[in-house]
Amino acid sequence: MHFLNSLNSGISIMQSKPYPNTTDICIIGAGMVGLSIAHQIMQRNSTLSITLIDKEADVGEHGSGRNSGVLHAGLYYPPDSLKAKVCVAGAKRLRAWCEEEGLPILACGKVITPQKPELDSQLDLLLKRGLANGAEVELINETQFFELVPDGRTSTGRAIWSPGTCVVKPKLVIQRLRQRLTEQGAKFFLSQPLWRAVPDDKKIVFRDGNSLTYGHLFNCAGLHADQVAQAFGVGAEYTMLPFRGNYWQLKADSPFLFKTNLYPVPDLEVPFLGVHVTPSVDGITYLGPTATPALGRENYRGLKGADPLLALGFARHMATQWLLDKKMRRYVREQACQGLPRQFLNAARAIIPRLEAKYIERSSKVGIRPQLYDRVKCELVQDFVMMPGPHSTHIINAVSPAFTASFELADMILNQSAISL
Repeated sequence: MHFLNSLNSGISIMQSKPYPNTTDICIIGAGMVGLSIAHQIMQRNSTLSITLIDKEADVGEHGSGRNSGVLHAGLYYPPDSLKAKVCVAGAKRLRAWCEEEGLPILACGKVITPQKPELDSQLDLLLKRGLANGAEVELINETQFFELVPDGRTSTGRAIWSPGTCVVKPKLVIQRLRQRLTEQGAKFFLSQPLWRAVPDDKKIVFRDGNSLTYGHLFNCAGLHADQVAQAFGVGAEYTMLPFRGNYWQLKADSPFLFKTNLYPVPDLEVPFLGVHVTPSVDGITYLGPTATPALGRENYRGLKGADPLLALGFARHMATQWLLDKKMRRYVREQACQGLPRQFLNAARAIIPRLEAKYIERSSKVGIRPQLYDRVKCELVQDFVMMPGPHSTHIINAVSPAFTASFELADMILNQSAISL
């Protein structure tokens, strides 16, 4: 196997017959972004060998398999952001792929409502952003709102309607992608939590002593992407702050019927959308998620997965944010305590006024949002972050709408990486 290994001029991977312990492309992380990169590489050059490595026994066990499944319209993001560049086209591509694969899609749309009168002007900003990004969105009046969401509330009689927003089942999407990749020859090394990177040798060494030599590596490790990047000598200025997203759900005998997504107007200065309503392809209506500080990168419940050192660092960074940034003080005041039942119910009532505790129950659905933090600038990072490394590309901040935009995002990553396919 021959490699032209000048990172500045690009890596040209030559065709070759795969042999054990060697791969053209190594992908760390078998979540939606990693799977999508593999998918798009095969679309461009099906002769390349691809190996995906994940520490779990199955694909998509963390953020990708635990998200809401909403394919977002693309109206939240500033038009010059990376998120804006890939969201609208990405949603269309993923929806079309799901349709081709016969996967279930709930074509339900989305309504965004101002939960407070002072947030009404944000509708105009969201509409402007959405139209600039190519999203199909429109302002609706109170009559139109209640036709779509009889049990909802608009504080001003206005709202935004996104008819193209839909909901899929993330686990089914991920498993089908894995199936298609396997059929095309991709290899999966699962249950590999411990390995060592040798960047100069383009090699991964596993705990049993076996190794994998690669031509180019893509770091799509999600919750742990910052740690993987730093093993390659890049991204030292970043760390991951985990926020836990708990969901509740409507009981089967509740008097509410939501046929569309209902979202509050978000605080655009923090990367969380607030408690919202999401109908699912399974018939369950979810409320959430929260965005509460977690005690570890995989601290899904109680103290399981808690990391004391990470929690202490998290507290220090949040304290710095509290002192320097008024929008973080607003987040702490309005969202940080929504993990508590009363606070959650109050947040949900802002858009569903008749909601009572007896109508909802805790859901088993819970996720961790890995929010990137810039330790040099002392700020949360809002956009995607991609960094080049030695014979590698590191996707360090692949948060929402990464699932929505996955195919389009994968193409952007490939186009910007130092690799020729």
